[in-house]
Amino acid sequence: MRTFVLRARAAPTDSQALLAAVGQDAHTEILAHTLMNAIFVAQAHRADVVVYLVLESTRDYSRTIRFEANAMRDIGGFDERTLLGKIAGALDASRGMGKDEERPVAPGVSVRTTSFERLVQALAVDHQLFLMDRKGTPIGRQAFDGNPCFLLTDHIPMPKKTIPGLERLGAKKIALGPTMLFASQCVVLIHHALDQAGGGGH
Repeated sequence: MRTFVLRARAAPTDSQALLAAVGQDAHTEILAHTLMNAIFVAQAHRADVVVYLVLESTRDYSRTIRFEANAMRDIGGFDERTLLGKIAGALDASRGMGKDEERPVAPGVSVRTTSFERLVQALAVDHQLFLMDRKGTPIGRQAFDGNPCFLLTDHIPMPKKTIPGLERLGAKKIALGPTMLFASQCVVLIHHALDQAGGGGH
């Protein structure tokens, strides 16, 4: 299984605000692009992939939306508008939820009121954690086994104070090259590296 976590610090948890923020300062289109490149390939979708989108611009609790490729059914397309619509629908389904509650939204899609930190703590139990860092180990020299989980961010970098905590959970820094890339581009390169190595849950 390959798992991707996108920490979207600027993404609003209100569905209408999310849709209105496309192309604006919050850059919510990053969510759709990352989801598309993580799950979909030409005329099909990848098996054994899970994507968590963690939206943090909120008045109450962060929203973590989980997409599991193996359980997803036809969602009507993989264009930006359709995928953002699915994300907005999950946010609507989360209205009125208390802290750390979870609700199913659609086959393979669920939403939970939990933070990035709590999510990663749970994933660390049975996943290898990897953090994107230009000074990390080049991905071609990193061994992968079991369930690799890749931690990504939107256009706002991971807070420096968060990184020591991730490292205590076993997160290793890996590099995709010297250039800062979009999360959606990172996903493509990670998939390619794992495909070439024949690892990461396949």
